[in-house]
Amino acid sequence: MIGRVVFAVVAMAGLAGAAPVDLAQPISMTAEGLRSAKGRILICVARSADYFPDCSKDPDKRHLIVATTGNAIPLGNLAPGDYAIAIIHDENGNGKLDTFAGIPREGVGFSRNPVLRFGAPSFRSAEFVVSGAPVRQAIRLKYFL
Repeated sequence: MIGRVVFAVVAMAGLAGAAPVDLAQPISMTAEGLRSAKGRILICVARSADYFPDCSKDPDKRHLIVATTGNAIPLGNLAPGDYAIAIIHDENGNGKLDTFAGIPREGVGFSRNPVLRFGAPSFRSAEFVVSGAPVRQAIRLKYFL
């Protein structure tokens, strides 16, 4: 479900009448190194290696399409856990990554900015933890063509 927000709620034990505590933390990102202001940015926040970097079938995904900007982009609140972000600078606005002979024609980027060689990085190399504090990822875009 697009825009699905997963919240973790924990009851405070031993305190009669205490309200539950929401452990979800705000997350945001910036897209650095955009080569133009054309198009939009496609963002996929995945919680599982099984659905990374294409989170289209991930039941827990957060998929966003935002205007091309170098400013902070809020991604909402996420429950504690391990996540990875994949982004595409969809310069022509067609909603997908365009390639030529398997090489991206548009910019791509991933959380934690792993080195890109042949193909997308592993979930583990892009993985970050949400736990107890707001998270901000500064993602550098890479253009191959």
